Amino acid sequence: MTKDYCILEDDLKLVCFEAKTFPDGVQEAFKVLNETLPECRSRTLFGISFPGKNGKIVYKAAATESSEGEAENLGRENFIVRGGTYISTYIADFMRDESRIGKAFRELLADPRIDPNGCCLEMYVNGKDVRCMVRLDPKEADNETEAL
Repeated sequence: MTKDYCILEDDLKLVCFEAKTFPDGVQEAFKVLNETLPECRSRTLFGISFPGKNGKIVYKAAATESSEGEAENLGRENFIVRGGTYISTYIADFMRDESRIGKAFRELLADPRIDPNGCCLEMYVNGKDVRCMVRLDPKEADNETEAL
């Protein structure tokens, strides 16, 4: 797996729909998101995951807000992805073997510099590729310039 850095200059405001279960409920969460949001296909889509209660993974299907307060206006949850430096990897044609996403996150999460308050972030670049990202702790990422 090739790792690189991805810098988000600004926070991203997202509209979310939480999957009922992980991983089985992920596709349903994206289906509801696509049906709920106007022009969903023209937005950047994300998957957000983090540990929840009882060690279960919380997963949220998300898309960029098209206007300020859109999530609240639609009665949906909003989520802020913090700007900063992320360690990441790019997976082409992820549907060919979806298990590559989990493997990528296991490797990214092994980095000792990750933000302990962060999440796993999937950024769907197009209909078939995904960038898996984990935010680095800002104290660790301030001078991060060397190649991985």
